[in-house]
Amino acid sequence: MKIINSATLQTIEAKSVDVEASFTNGLPSFTIVGLASNIIQESRDRVKSALLSNEFKFPAKKITINLSPSEIQKSGTHFDLAIALLIALYDTKVEFEDFYVFGELSLDGKIKDSSNIFPIVLSLTKQKLIKNVLVCKESAKKLSKIPNINIYCVDNLDMAMQFFKLNNKLKFKFESEDFNYKKLIVDNISYFFVDSYELDFNEVKGQKYAIQAALIAAAGNHNILFEGSAGCGKSMISKRMKYIMPPMSLEEILEQAKLQSIEMKPIDFTPLRVFRSPHHSSTKSSIFGGGSGNSAKIGEIALSNNGILFFDELPHFTKSSLEALREPLQDYKVLISRVNSKVVYDTKFLFISAMNPCPCGNLLSTNKDCRCSDLEIQRYKNRLSEPLLDRIDLYVVMSEPKIEQSSYFNSKDLHLKVIKAFKKQKQRGQKDLNGKLSDKDIKNYCILDNSSKVLLDKAIETYKLSFRSINKVLKVARTIADLNENINITKDDLMQALSYRKRQ
Repeated sequence: MKIINSATLQTIEAKSVDVEASFTNGLPSFTIVGLASNIIQESRDRVKSALLSNEFKFPAKKITINLSPSEIQKSGTHFDLAIALLIALYDTKVEFEDFYVFGELSLDGKIKDSSNIFPIVLSLTKQKLIKNVLVCKESAKKLSKIPNINIYCVDNLDMAMQFFKLNNKLKFKFESEDFNYKKLIVDNISYFFVDSYELDFNEVKGQKYAIQAALIAAAGNHNILFEGSAGCGKSMISKRMKYIMPPMSLEEILEQAKLQSIEMKPIDFTPLRVFRSPHHSSTKSSIFGGGSGNSAKIGEIALSNNGILFFDELPHFTKSSLEALREPLQDYKVLISRVNSKVVYDTKFLFISAMNPCPCGNLLSTNKDCRCSDLEIQRYKNRLSEPLLDRIDLYVVMSEPKIEQSSYFNSKDLHLKVIKAFKKQKQRGQKDLNGKLSDKDIKNYCILDNSSKVLLDKAIETYKLSFRSINKVLKVARTIADLNENINITKDDLMQALSYRKRQ
């Protein structure tokens, strides 16, 4: 019996799979066992055609391919190459042990990429299960961004057979490629960013207070809520925040590429954080993930990890979706639990939300009359519970812009400020940005001077701040101090942070 290493993707994590082959006497047949999906069962015809196209004769044996362990559901066209090699080299002495093999076969024997290969290899690398991998050239280009693995590439089935027959495999090795983006190095760790701005803050007229809040949110990864009349610039500011977000580490870029691949989108490896904006009519399953049995599906919450999740018209989302947000905003994880599967997703995203002050949107307007009754306004605002609002770091009420107002900021200057604040956070030894600090880290990094301690005590008593609210204020004040280049949090930093808390 011969074995080739491969793997299957279970939602977002890979499980190693042994592809085993046995050739026994009996009526000639070709079967695949081991909880193989219909996609894998179809590979029998692809493998047969690929082998026969390369003048290979099937052995007159009963061929059984087993995917072990058998209790795990397997899926994906990338098993084709491993299965074909086991059959093609059944009577040849070769060693497969150190190699993971992935590739879909065309009918003429050419090897193709599949959407599962990149997330599988990345996951196996994080688990330290893989060292050498054999794929096609298209897959190799993507995998070359992953550190600490040896990538070998072949174009077709015949080349793959020759690869395992040869002792010297160096000529098949694919060399890694570097990122051609702006780089920031802090403590010998590289962080990458893009300094081009498709949407620029210089297009936003007025709204100085709101843009300053957006700068703080971006610099520290703080959740923010914009409230204002229709057309005052809530969505305009939110969509521009993507371009001033902090630089990305290699790990974050690869994780983002992994999610792109799972979603079957082209992988670009651009260090530009993702911006997800589900419509308020979206189902809870599409936002948080769902499915049944072994087929749990990833949702918008997980796809926005390390990026931005934007909820426009926040009160119009379903009550169940809004309340379910409390877990990912607090614990930075979400659990999707089904009978046969439990999947945990990371949710360290920047949550941006926008809402009108009333159902008609004119409550704060100086030009239009509000058509809503007090009862309608109260019902509208009651859709957002206090526990949910308590998880918002920055609450911003926006005024109506005036035609004669000019632009106060541009994205390039704001981005430079964010990068400086990011550098300060990393130089302190923080793993996470200020907005996602744990309670223990708050004590280590959010240090108040004497006057700010007195101010905080007064604020706690005056505004009846909860323990969570106090931590939110401290984290926002830490980011403001970083932007102001203060070592410790000053009284002015704390006062500005308190000004962004929602009043009861």
